[in-house]
Order: sequence, then C-alpha cells, then structure tokens
Amino acid sequence: ATLFPKYREAYLKEVWPLVTKDLNKAGLACELNLIEGSMTVKTTRKAWDPYAIMKARDLIKLLSRSVPVQQALKIMADDVHCDIIKISGYVRNKDRFVKRRQRLLGPNGSTLKALELLTKCYILVQGNTVSCMGGFTGLKQARSVIVDCMNNVHPIYNIKTLMIKRELAKDEELKGENWDRFLPKFKKRNVKAKKPKNK
Repeated sequence: ATLFPKYREAYLKEVWPLVTKDLNKAGLACELNLIEGSMTVKTTRKAWDPYAIMKARDLIKLLSRSVPVQQALKIMADDVHCDIIKISGYVRNKDRFVKRRQRLLGPNGSTLKALELLTKCYILVQGNTVSCMGGFTGLKQARSVIVDCMNNVHPIYNIKTLMIKRELAKDEELKGENWDRFLPKFKKRNVKAKKPKNK
C-alpha cells in the first residue's frame, strides 16, 4: 500500500474511476482507502503481463506525489519509467533547501522546462521529492542534474553540458571519440562575503 497526503484525497477520489478503468485493462485491481489514506494495487486472475503490477505500483506512487492522473497513467506504457528523487536529505538548513529547490525550478519554471526538453522527461517538483517520468537515459541525466543542484551545483552548468552533448551526438564523425575537449570546464569559485568593518 502507498500512503498519500491529506490534500490529495479529494483529487484522488475524483479520478479514481479513471485509474480503475485503466488498470482493469491490464487485469489488475486497485483500492483507495480514505480512512487510512492509502492506495493498493493487486493482480487478478485476468492479469496477463507479469510486469504490469510493478508499473501499477509506480502509478500509485506518482499519484501520491501530486502527478496529474493523465500524466501518471502514461507509466503503464512499456517505454516509460519513473524515478522519484528524495531531495530533502541533501541540505539540513531549511532556507537553503528552499533556495536550492527554487533554483531547480528557475524563473517562471524555465530551468525545469529546459531540463524537461533536454532529457525528454516529465519532471514535477513537489515538497521534498522530485518525480520524473521518461526513458532510462533521460531519467539518469535528470537525476544527476537534480542531485547536483541540491549539492550546490547550479543546474545551468549541467544544462549547458547536456546541450553540447546533444549536438555532438548528431555528428556521425564524433560518435566514437572522446568529447571532453568540447565540454566546458567550470572552475569552482568561492566568493567570500565581505566582512563589515568595525568602526
């Protein structure tokens, strides 16, 4: 069973028939327990795909992390996978955590949008977690950018590197070569805050 937060209850109640209908196609049964605040999926005799239950487990995880139902149901496709990244453990200081999470979103969500386009993944930042959906390669890239961002590496650096790699991948001659010479090398600069002079 997967627990969901209280604020998701009304939405889940509304969309549950859709979820049930979709899982029935795969021969799976699902249950929404509003008293416990949990969702459960189980196989039935009609289930024909052994991996479908794993996909359904991912589906209820995504729903509990505020992913809209139309997007979450795409997880049932064979070529779509998901990764739920817990970001709260990287930073102890609450203000610093909020700042870094905001940095991941960027102004008007532009950084996140750029990351979605480059990794071909759907990414949703919600509370202490980031939910990603897409292909394996994209998920791997997205995870490394998100973890780096929480470890104080600005996402713009990784996005720049991803853009260069994407262009290099299109070039047939460079496919087998080492790309290090093309990738930007960023130096770490610690800018010390100026101490106020004591008068």
